[in-house]
Amino acid sequence: MKKPAKTIFVCQSCGYQAPKWMGKCPDCGNWDAFAEERQQSLSPLGRSLSPSLANSDPVPIDAIELESESRWLTGIDEFDRVLGGGVVPGTLVLIGGDPGIGKSTLMLQALHGLAVNGHRVLYVSGEESVRQIRIRSKRLGTVSPQLLVAAEVELETILQMVGKVKPTVVVVDSIQTMFNSELTSAPGSISQVRESTVRLMLMAKRSAIPIFLVGHVTKEGAIAGPKLLEHMVDTVLYFEGDRNHVFRILRAVKNRFGSTNEIGVFEMKGRGLEEVGNPSAVFLAERPTDAPGSVVTASMEGTRPILVEIQALASSSSFGTARRTILGLDQNRVSLLVAVMEKKLGMHLLGHDIFMNVAGGVKIDEPAVDLGIVAAVASSFLDKSIPDSTLVLGEVGLTGEVRGIGQIETRIAEARKMGFTRCLLPQSNHKRLAKDGGMTIAGIGNIAQGIETLF
Repeated sequence: MKKPAKTIFVCQSCGYQAPKWMGKCPDCGNWDAFAEERQQSLSPLGRSLSPSLANSDPVPIDAIELESESRWLTGIDEFDRVLGGGVVPGTLVLIGGDPGIGKSTLMLQALHGLAVNGHRVLYVSGEESVRQIRIRSKRLGTVSPQLLVAAEVELETILQMVGKVKPTVVVVDSIQTMFNSELTSAPGSISQVRESTVRLMLMAKRSAIPIFLVGHVTKEGAIAGPKLLEHMVDTVLYFEGDRNHVFRILRAVKNRFGSTNEIGVFEMKGRGLEEVGNPSAVFLAERPTDAPGSVVTASMEGTRPILVEIQALASSSSFGTARRTILGLDQNRVSLLVAVMEKKLGMHLLGHDIFMNVAGGVKIDEPAVDLGIVAAVASSFLDKSIPDSTLVLGEVGLTGEVRGIGQIETRIAEARKMGFTRCLLPQSNHKRLAKDGGMTIAGIGNIAQGIETLF
């Protein structure tokens, strides 16, 4: 008699396996995340790839010939910057974001840019028909004879299609819809996503074809599927922004061929995504004048300085516990700075609700904006506005001292270009800074001096 197939229960969040169903995953702690899957005696991936892997002999590292690194440009400067200067042959890129944020639009526009440059590209969609892709492509103006489209979810068919067509770049939209017929689990499960990604990764490395994988995100904002998915790929990109907001930010959280600090700013319009060449001007375009609680600071995103507006609202609380609602900043960092203000400035903020926001939907996590946060809260608490032409920079310590920051010349140059005439920065940076006749520079040693200088 044929033995019945064994089944196991797999956590759909982290991939933890158990012989029986469990309410809570002991590895990641998620509830109701286990799904029943059939256990494979030998992975089809292992059967098909074991011989080739066994023939891979190690070689001396100095015997490997190096070719000049060539990157392919998509024609979208913001996208190429986040990738590290262009698309690297043989790379595997995972891009995630909320539904409707513009992932498919960005991929279609990037493929069109490559097709215009003479590359033969393939767009495989598991969520749209070829007719739907054609309608969207017509609206975006991304029609090219070198741009091939296909609606397919079966992985083996896609691999055969790539071998037959021999494209230069491939986009799979999305990895959660891919299906391997040799596995019994449903599309989107841990097993299917893992097997499909490994097969595509090996194809990319052996054929030097760059592959872009579009991934769904969970309600927590992480890419759906096992965390192993992010470890297997070369680059992980997140497309951030509100669907009701026109601006989108592309951020790299992992990049083996470039920096993870670069960001790309886009604006969603009727004909697709358009690059924002000067984000500082966009983020400060609607800044109110002479408004208490508003301050401008400079944040470095990779090699690019961006001026952003930090807004704060401090109002007396009618409840026993004051509220702290923070958007775009680290909430723990803001709580720490509020405690420093209480101790060193004598401002009684314990009974005040504090709301903070970074205009434009930008997220800032570098300590160089600490003094800007302190200035915004103090401005709202004292109901005194900060001059519109003033830029505030500096890291704040627990004893109230203002510490030096990096790349100060680049930040000041960006502020000067945007018309700012006064800058408040740490004393240590002021000593090392060359004299600049275009701006009035004030160096401070602690937050008490900073508040006295501003107000």
